[in-house]
Amino acid sequence: MSFQVPRFTADQPQRLSVACIQLASDDDAVANVARAELGVREAAARGARLIALPEKWNVIGGADVLQAGAEAEDGPTLTKVRDWAQELDCWILAGSMVIREPGAAKLRNLSVLVAPDGTIRARYAKAHMFDVDIAGVAYRESDAEDPGSELVVTEVDGIPLGMTVCYDVRFPELYRLLALRGARIITVPAAFTLMTGRDHWEVLLRARAIENQCFIVAPDIIGDHGAGKVSYGHSMIIDPWGTVLARAADAECVIVADLDLGAVDRVRAAIPSLANRRADLYPITGEP
Repeated sequence: MSFQVPRFTADQPQRLSVACIQLASDDDAVANVARAELGVREAAARGARLIALPEKWNVIGGADVLQAGAEAEDGPTLTKVRDWAQELDCWILAGSMVIREPGAAKLRNLSVLVAPDGTIRARYAKAHMFDVDIAGVAYRESDAEDPGSELVVTEVDGIPLGMTVCYDVRFPELYRLLALRGARIITVPAAFTLMTGRDHWEVLLRARAIENQCFIVAPDIIGDHGAGKVSYGHSMIIDPWGTVLARAADAECVIVADLDLGAVDRVRAAIPSLANRRADLYPITGEP
């Protein structure tokens, strides 16, 4: 049994310039947003059409910090992002932000894609809560946040784009479903821990790109954001062969890469692993 993965059509763009903004965010939302704006403007000046911010880029910390810094979706921070997108005529992935939804007991870790006209084009709520203990440091996202329950494939200039957040990268079924639903680019905004990042970050990102023969755009937080929690950085843009096209330095910075979208079809034709899947042996709930 085989599945025909959607191919490019003639009216879809063949190239897309993308950027990752790597930030040393903390609990100071005003300063974080100001530095993010500088990064977005630099990326736009370097020609990026899609600009991706990391996970919890506007405010990050413990549950108390998140509760204090959470905003409504129509709050001031996302309103600024929408203004930036419209002014700079670019797509902005507002990485993820902690959003307070009306009537909800807990917050939502929401990745938001903003179109060049300033409208919100897609939303994805992080599906997997990071409840782990690493080197004596406890992470309990579920204390403050509720997981999402929907997969999201949207479009950027007609190019199918799948949305994920950080810890999701450890769940390959999610990425396979996004690819089967047509995603040619998958975004992974993150605040990946230093301890796991050293050994797992690049390996996992490249594996998801290779397995699904798609581009991976992964902006990461870098540095210490309190309570012994340190993020790894090393934001990356990876092609469908698993080659790292751009990698961030150990500092706040902007990385840009020009994506040749035709590479998706070339790699999938050369190694047709998606088409050769045996879905009769290992079906995935929700695949087309």
